Amino acid sequence: MTPQHAPDDTAVDPRRWWALAVIAIAQLMIVLDATIVNIALPSAQKDLGISDANRQWVITAYLLAFGGLLLLGGRLGDLYGRKRTFIIGLLGFAFASALGGMATGGGMLFAARALQGAFGALLAPSALSLLSTTFSDPRERSTAFGVFGALAGGGAAIGLITGGLLTEYLNWRWCLYVNVPIALGAAIGAFYLLKRDHIAKDHRTPLDLPGAFLGCGGLLAIVYGTAEAVTRGWGDWLVLTSLCLGALLLVVFVVVERRSPHALLPIHLVADRNRGGGALSVGLAIIGMYGLFLFLTFYLQGVKGYSPVMAGVSFLPMTAAIILSATGIASRMMTRVPSRNLVVPGLLLAAAGMAWLTQLQVDSSYATMVLPAEVLLGAGMGLVFMPTMSLSTLGVAPSETGAASAIINSAQQVGGSIGTALLNTIAASATATWLATRNAADQAVQAEGAVHGYVVATWVALGILLLASVIAFVMIDHRPAPGEAEGKDAEATARAAV
Repeated sequence: MTPQHAPDDTAVDPRRWWALAVIAIAQLMIVLDATIVNIALPSAQKDLGISDANRQWVITAYLLAFGGLLLLGGRLGDLYGRKRTFIIGLLGFAFASALGGMATGGGMLFAARALQGAFGALLAPSALSLLSTTFSDPRERSTAFGVFGALAGGGAAIGLITGGLLTEYLNWRWCLYVNVPIALGAAIGAFYLLKRDHIAKDHRTPLDLPGAFLGCGGLLAIVYGTAEAVTRGWGDWLVLTSLCLGALLLVVFVVVERRSPHALLPIHLVADRNRGGGALSVGLAIIGMYGLFLFLTFYLQGVKGYSPVMAGVSFLPMTAAIILSATGIASRMMTRVPSRNLVVPGLLLAAAGMAWLTQLQVDSSYATMVLPAEVLLGAGMGLVFMPTMSLSTLGVAPSETGAASAIINSAQQVGGSIGTALLNTIAASATATWLATRNAADQAVQAEGAVHGYVVATWVALGILLLASVIAFVMIDHRPAPGEAEGKDAEATARAAV
C-alpha cells in the first residue's frame, strides 16, 4: 500500500482533553440518535399521517445509510483527513436533523433520516480514529477510551430518556432539533481544538471504488434484510434474497480486497485476532443489549403501564453501571491485565443479567427483577466496550485508523440491526404460539403471552452472550506491555503493539 503522509503525531497535544470532550459529545449524539426517535415515532406517525406499513422507514432509513456507508466513511477519513471528515459529518448531521424536524410528510422525514445516517457513517469512524491518534500514552489512552466506551454503551439508554422527555413535554420534532445545537457546537470546538491532519492531494492514495461498491452494498443488503425481517419474517423471499445477496457481495469484497493495491478495508486489519475478536464480541453483545432495550421498553410501557418518560428513566441505573464500569474499572485495569480478563467477565456478567430476566413475570416488580438485571448488564457491557474500542485501533498505522474504526462500528451497527429483527421475531412467534391455545381476547392473557415471548427471546439473547464470551476467550490475547501501567516508554509500547 502506498504510504500517506500526515502531520507528525508524536508531539503531545496540550488541548487533547478538550478534544476528547468534543469527540465524546459527537459520539454520544450518534449513539443516542439510534434510539431517541423510537420514543417519538408514535407521535410523528400520527402528526405526519404515516401508515403502519411505512412507519418502520423512520428507523430503517437511518440504519440503512449508516450501516451501509460505514466502510466508505472510515476510508474517506484516512484519505482526506479525519478532522475534515469529522467536521463535515457534524455539519451534515445538523442539517439533516433540522430537515427532519421540519418534515411536512413521511417522505421528507424518511429522506432526512437517511441523510442523518449517511453523515453519521462519515462521523463515527472519524471520531474513533481521532481518539486513537490523539491519545498515544497508554494510561491516557485507557482513560479516553473508558469515556468513549461508556458513551458507546450508555448512549442508547440516554436516547430513550431524552426521547421520552422531549416528546412528552415539548414535541416529537425536538428529538431531531436537539441535534442541531449539539452538532454545531461540536463542529466549532473541533475546528479550534483538533489537530490538523490534512493530506495533500499528491500524497493521497486512490479511493477503492470496486471495494466501496461491494463492501457498502453487502452491508446495506444485510441491514435491509434484517430490518425487513421485523415485519415480513425471516422466511420471506425479500428478506432471504437480501441476506444472501449481502453475504455474496461481502465474499466477493474479501476476494477483491486481497488483490487491491489500495484496499478500502485492508484485510490484515480484520485478520488481526484481537481486532477481529473484539469486533465479533461487540457485535454479538449488541444483539443481546438491543434485545433488552426492546423488550423492557415494551414490558414497562405495555404491561406495567409506565409513561414514556418513566420507561426512559428506568434505564438510568444501567447507564450509570456502564459508565462506572467503563471509567472506574476497565480504564484503570486496561494497562494492568490482559484484555481477555476484562471482556470475558464482562460478557458473563451481562449474561447473568439476561439469566435474571428469564424469570420475568407479568407481576414482577421493577426493584427486584428489572433493576438487578439492568445493573448486571450495564456493569458487564462497560467491561466489554472500553477494551474492544481500544483494541480496534491499537497498533494501527495512522493512514488506516479510519478503516479500522469502521470495522467495530460496522459490527455494532449490524449487530443492533440483527438483534432487533431476530429477537423481535422470536418473541412475536413465541407469543403467537402461546396465545393460540388460550383465550387471546382476554387482556390478562395477552399480557402473559407477551411476557412469555419476551422470556423466550431473552433465553436466546443469553445464549448469544455466552457465545460471545467463548469467542472473546479464544481470540483475544492482547496483554499490556511491561511498564505500561506506569506510562513508561509509551513509544516502545506502541511499537510493540504493531
